[in-house]
Amino acid sequence: MRLLILLAAALLLTLCAPASTGLMPNPAFRQRQLHFERVRAAYVLHQTSLHQLLRRNGIRPERLELFVRAFKMGRRVEVWGREQDAGQFVLLRTYRLAGTSGTLGPKRRAGDRQIPEGFYHIDRFNPDSEYHLSLGLDYPNAADRRHAGPDPGGDIFLHGSDVTIGCLPITDACIRELYVLAVEARAAGQPAIAVHIFPFDMTAENLARRVSSPHLAFWQSLAAGYQQFEDTHQLPQVGVDAQGTYAVHQHGNPFESLLTPL
Repeated sequence: MRLLILLAAALLLTLCAPASTGLMPNPAFRQRQLHFERVRAAYVLHQTSLHQLLRRNGIRPERLELFVRAFKMGRRVEVWGREQDAGQFVLLRTYRLAGTSGTLGPKRRAGDRQIPEGFYHIDRFNPDSEYHLSLGLDYPNAADRRHAGPDPGGDIFLHGSDVTIGCLPITDACIRELYVLAVEARAAGQPAIAVHIFPFDMTAENLARRVSSPHLAFWQSLAAGYQQFEDTHQLPQVGVDAQGTYAVHQHGNPFESLLTPL
């Protein structure tokens, strides 16, 4: 009888336990980053205030999920957060782009000075950057490689300072905050932090003003992902089709399996 009671209790605990997100905390990542002097200094300056910011927005730091999006026009970088797999993202910080280069439109080759446009992820943490601290993007992605020349370039970062030839500088003070948030998200188990870069707010009105642009079709492919986030404050699932065009995954779409995930 006692065994049956114990088994029943175990089953009840299993049924009542919250569903696992599958994300494994990685506090060792934070500890490795804290070996670097600039990261330690950033934590001393910002850890307490950023944890307070997260809690005010209903986010436990140990469950942080982060999202970044940037706009060339308006020169802003938005930082959004939520608890892992829990509802909508909320806007945490807006930083000003401290410098820009190139023009509106995607990056297509090394040396063109263009800031990329599209859907990316942070794939590198550089705690000893030439530009104080920096977070690298996975440019070129599958869409960029489909349309770029033989040398699409690379090494695109969110970084400190106010100079750029294709990166996203937000000053040393702001990159310290963003770097701490990104380390906290990675330590909480987030494997890839999405970064969406747009030429401008992708509204129908803004696109209509640019119907003669050679980039219109490309921008329209960005607009679906932009609008889905605007409508839901949840990240769109974006893939790349055989032509190298961004496509937002739609539940039940029979062609979804043909898309290359980002």
